[in-house]
Amino acid sequence: MSFQAYQQAATRSEDPRSTEYRLFAQVTRALMEASQADKLEITKRAEALDWNRRMWSNFALDCSSEENQLPEQLRASIISLSLFVSKHTSVVMRGDDDFETLIDINRTIMQGLSPQAQAPAA
Repeated sequence: MSFQAYQQAATRSEDPRSTEYRLFAQVTRALMEASQADKLEITKRAEALDWNRRMWSNFALDCSSEENQLPEQLRASIISLSLFVSKHTSVVMRGDDDFETLIDINRTIMQGLSPQAQAPAA
C-alpha cells in the first residue's frame, strides 16, 4: 500500500474531532517553525500566520452557520477567539509581538480535541 493510499484511508476513517486535532497540529507546527525562522524569512513567517488565520476564519464561519450543532455559547466563544486570532496575527506580522500567544491558543484547543479529553473519567 502506498503512503498516499494509507493517508487517504486514514482520513476517511477519522472522526471530525481527530481531523480538527490533526489540522491544529499541522498549523501549530508551522507556527512554531516560523517563530524560530530568521526575521528576514518573511514568506515562511507570513505563510504560517496566514494559514492559522484562515483556519480560524473557517471555524468562525462554520460556527456562524444555522446548521452548526455546537452549543450556542461554544460557537460564540470560537467566533470570539477567531476575531482575537485575526487581530493578534496582524500584530505579529508587524513584528510587535511574538508567535507564542497564537501557539498557546492552538495548543489549548488541541488539548480539548485530544482523544484523552474525550475519554470518560474513571
